[in-house]
Amino acid sequence: MRPTAKFSISFGLVTIPVAAYNATDSSTSVSFVRIHTADGGRVRNQPVCSLEGTEITPDEIGRGYKPDGGDTVVPLSDDDLDALPLPTAKTLTILAFVAGGDIDPLQMGKGYYLGIDSPAAAKPYALLREAMERHQRVGLGKIALHGRETLAMIRPVEDVLVMQVLLWPHQIRSLDGVLPERQAEVAPAEVAAAETLMDSFGELSEDDVHDHYREALEEIVAAKLAHREPEFPAGEEQPAGQVVDLMAALQDSVRAARKSRGEDEGEGAGGSSGGGAGSGRTTKKSTTQKGTAKKTAAEKTAEKKEAAKKTAAKRSAATKTAATRTAAKKTAATKAAPARKSASGGGRRAG
Repeated sequence: MRPTAKFSISFGLVTIPVAAYNATDSSTSVSFVRIHTADGGRVRNQPVCSLEGTEITPDEIGRGYKPDGGDTVVPLSDDDLDALPLPTAKTLTILAFVAGGDIDPLQMGKGYYLGIDSPAAAKPYALLREAMERHQRVGLGKIALHGRETLAMIRPVEDVLVMQVLLWPHQIRSLDGVLPERQAEVAPAEVAAAETLMDSFGELSEDDVHDHYREALEEIVAAKLAHREPEFPAGEEQPAGQVVDLMAALQDSVRAARKSRGEDEGEGAGGSSGGGAGSGRTTKKSTTQKGTAKKTAAEKTAEKKEAAKKTAAKRSAATKTAATRTAAKKTAATKAAPARKSASGGGRRAG
């Protein structure tokens, strides 16, 4: 691996010569080329001079700076940039040590591994790394890389120091137009159910951090070259549609997460939620009770319907009973009428 830059870290009166190596490799990411859809020909970006209208070679391309408020472009050579009176041109001076959580992740850019650039730098390098590791702090400073000055963060990662380029604060856009006009109200039971769902997630696996998109894309390309249909492994269908009952969706998600790990629905309510030893993830019993104590709207509706059915059945039975009793009374009255008439006639004849 070849270094992309060499400079020194200034730590008080201690100077540490280092070499920076790219920590990431963007060449392995999925990339496309532009083509002419009519015939598949490549569409290339050709560097053309705006004054002559002719294509120029990379050796003829230099740097220029356009001042604000004008159309004039001032040419700048490498000698001009090297003559800049900036201490950060060759030295990263640490300005402060802060907690890593104080750095806005939006500011983080490209990362570099920092290695020692001379045998004499081995001891101060190890000293700085060990001190930051024990103090749980990261170093903030400024460095000029590739013709521009930038903020930088230095942090220990295993046995090396890593430099992370940071954006300037003014490069982070404001939230105007992003935040909703009216904040949604969230019930405490819903927050508790969401926390339960978070606790039910398992640890990341190798399959989780695998680039499946690249594999699927390569299968499509291979299928096109072989004039066949692409073959993909069958996967679970993701639920679609609008979530109507948030609590029901949260509880169903918890059950699905536990089922995917082979747990019963009752497991994980008061102990570990599936992580390995030392994972630090425990499911809070009180949270689970809060999240499941409230019945969902669907459950309440079902209960109301069931109660209504029972009430209707009782009323129907009562109606049938009353009708049966009424019919029985009428039958008894009909049978009794002739007997009364017979008794009445016999009395008159006796008189």
